[in-house]
Amino acid sequence: MIAPGRRSAPVASSPGNRSKASKKRSKAKSPEKLGISSALWTRQAVQEFDQTTNRHPFAIRTVGEYLRRWDSHPRSPVRKATSKNPQAVAEWLETKYPEIEARAAKEGGEIHWGDETGVRSTCQHSRGYARPGATPELTVPGTRFSVNMISTITNQGKVRWMIDTGKMNAALFIVFLTRLIAGATKKVFLIVDHLSVHEAAAVERVAGGQGGSNRSLLLAEVTRRNGIPDEYLNCDVKGETSIRMVCRRIARSCKASCTGSCRDWRNLPARIASYFKHKYIAYAAVQNRT
Repeated sequence: MIAPGRRSAPVASSPGNRSKASKKRSKAKSPEKLGISSALWTRQAVQEFDQTTNRHPFAIRTVGEYLRRWDSHPRSPVRKATSKNPQAVAEWLETKYPEIEARAAKEGGEIHWGDETGVRSTCQHSRGYARPGATPELTVPGTRFSVNMISTITNQGKVRWMIDTGKMNAALFIVFLTRLIAGATKKVFLIVDHLSVHEAAAVERVAGGQGGSNRSLLLAEVTRRNGIPDEYLNCDVKGETSIRMVCRRIARSCKASCTGSCRDWRNLPARIASYFKHKYIAYAAVQNRT
């Protein structure tokens, strides 16, 4: 019985029911689709979602407790381009790549996957062991230097690369193509992504136009969703280069360190071939060839 002169307190929804509803909604949709100004589900995003359905939202600490109960932990997201085209992906997997693979087998050619990246003297990709609470320290050169690396790999573990301090443009890419062809014993079927440098008119003339009339080179562009396996080489080279830079203690050795890293990975064909075990690239692995 309510005492005279007192108002009844508002009845809040059960915290258990509210947490179940929040969990169900957060698993079903992204924050943006629910009108929440967040790209990922964070504690603030879950709290904001709770505010849309309840007058008394959870405290931010309570949100963190529920996220742990739901076995939800901070994770790095998988990036997906908004411009991806499922039809183009399917066409690449079902038509374009099989045609390139069949043509390479018929003409005795070799399929290379190419990519470009920048390597800086101050980049840090390596990791080291340390006791809890003791953050490792890494001394890096104070002066910044950078180089551009163009490289290709094959599913058999071959690596080809060129390192230059100049700007990445069509002229530099053509120099790399010329060297790649000169050092090849087979016709090169080079697959790259949709970078503007690859689509330059001068590059197309070197490759013999869209028909690939060049007897030594055929240039093709992969649908971005399928990925470029050469990006794994970029990561490995950057990690080893950063360690080499620290050992040399001089920023001027950026190009030499990057070159040494590429030579090391060239001698590990099994490691290079393992890049093709990724689920988005496994279709191009050696065991899948017919």
